[in-house]
Amino acid sequence: MKKLFSLLTLSVLTLNAQKMNDKKYERAILASGCFWGTEYHLKRIPGVVSTRCGYTGGHVPNPTYKQVCTGTTGHAEAVEVIYDPLKVNFETICKVFFETHDPGQLNRQGPDIGHQYRSAVFYLNEEQKKITEKLIEILRSKGHKVVTEVTPAGEFYPAEDYHQNYYDTKGTTPYCHFYVKKFD
Repeated sequence: MKKLFSLLTLSVLTLNAQKMNDKKYERAILASGCFWGTEYHLKRIPGVVSTRCGYTGGHVPNPTYKQVCTGTTGHAEAVEVIYDPLKVNFETICKVFFETHDPGQLNRQGPDIGHQYRSAVFYLNEEQKKITEKLIEILRSKGHKVVTEVTPAGEFYPAEDYHQNYYDTKGTTPYCHFYVKKFD
């Protein structure tokens, strides 16, 4: 079963890479607590092509949900966002990221507690880093506490299938991610 999952994942990644090359899509990796709620909001942004829950920022290759939940792998629950830069830019995606969680909570989001639930932007290039840092400064100038990590992206490991599109599959909405306007 694990081999089949790996082959299916590889096929999907290959197709996504082909689509990205053909359409010039771009990628972002964001973590803001439980990846279900993060994905729920990010996938609704016009111009977002796809989202995928997964793990990044740790030291264990190919971690499982059970391993990440122990808090010992160093990974964060994160969402990979593939988007069309002709329809939406990284700054817009990053603003929604900051507006759908509390970036002032250290290693938690609502009832989810642990380093795996940290707020983090795993930037893929210097432009993403600069935009993130600019938005953090704007939030701080408005009196918001921000503990969001701004870290170079490493390997992104897709989460198990049952974590993908969780709220849409269940027909419910997030319990710890709410939209709050923070930018003008």
